[in-house]
Amino acid sequence: MLDSTQSAAGATPEMEALIAELYAKAGAEKYGVGADEFTVILQQIRVKYLPANAGSSETRELYASLRVEELVLARACAAGHERAWETFMLRYREKLYDVAGFITKEASAARELADSLYADLYGTVGRSGQRVSKLTSYTGRGSLEGWLRTVMAQEHVNRYRRQRRLVSLDEETEEGVQFAAAEPEPASPVDPRVETAVDEVLGALPAEDRFVLASYYLDGRTLAEIARTLGVHESTISRKLDKLAKLLRKQVLAALAKTGMSRREAQESLDVDVRDLAVNIRDRLSQEREIQSFPEEKRVAPTEKGPN
Repeated sequence: MLDSTQSAAGATPEMEALIAELYAKAGAEKYGVGADEFTVILQQIRVKYLPANAGSSETRELYASLRVEELVLARACAAGHERAWETFMLRYREKLYDVAGFITKEASAARELADSLYADLYGTVGRSGQRVSKLTSYTGRGSLEGWLRTVMAQEHVNRYRRQRRLVSLDEETEEGVQFAAAEPEPASPVDPRVETAVDEVLGALPAEDRFVLASYYLDGRTLAEIARTLGVHESTISRKLDKLAKLLRKQVLAALAKTGMSRREAQESLDVDVRDLAVNIRDRLSQEREIQSFPEEKRVAPTEKGPN
């Protein structure tokens, strides 16, 4: 709902000042993006992420959180602005080749993957005369580099699926696999480095920690049930779960840093649904999780009354 002080265009003087400040910060003029066009882009993002009755304070908070310089660069590239595209290639070309190499594990396949993505990013002019580019999907709510990694991972998934569809039924029949269960396909674009880091960190956990995590998150056991199994108070299990969650995140971030990711990149990469990871979480947490594997002296009667 618009404030009473808003103009017909829907902007208060404070909002107009913020948009002007963001426009200058974005360096939009050098890429041929005018102030009115910039305002329209912001309004489109507002419509996408905020409810219709959102107030001006929520809108200002959203606008202020955007990476406007990267947003303008992406939209200018999508519009075919030559200087913007040169800047884009200078900043991201080598990084995308590195990501493609990590995904495909083979130089020629990596270059083919990266080149196919560049074509989609640069865009083409459709029958309507409008330029179509994937970069118009970038909204500035995260880093452009992180968004590009996700898009490249998705392109790899799409290529994999297209290649599988090209295998004819006759070829599969000759191989005797026409009735074989379908192989699981990658679900969502997740940086493979995240999957590797999560796999390594979970695999290195002590048996008791794996047991607690698997019991609570996979088997749905209550704190009291797990506590009775281990012979401790349920408050101990509660504290252990909280401690493990923080420790796991810290260790995964450290593992990602070793791959060359910046801290910001690593944190953004962890914003994934665990179901999208190509890691058998249950298998990792189930290793040696039987209570019989724990030292006998650790399984004592619960004597704790609660947290100290």
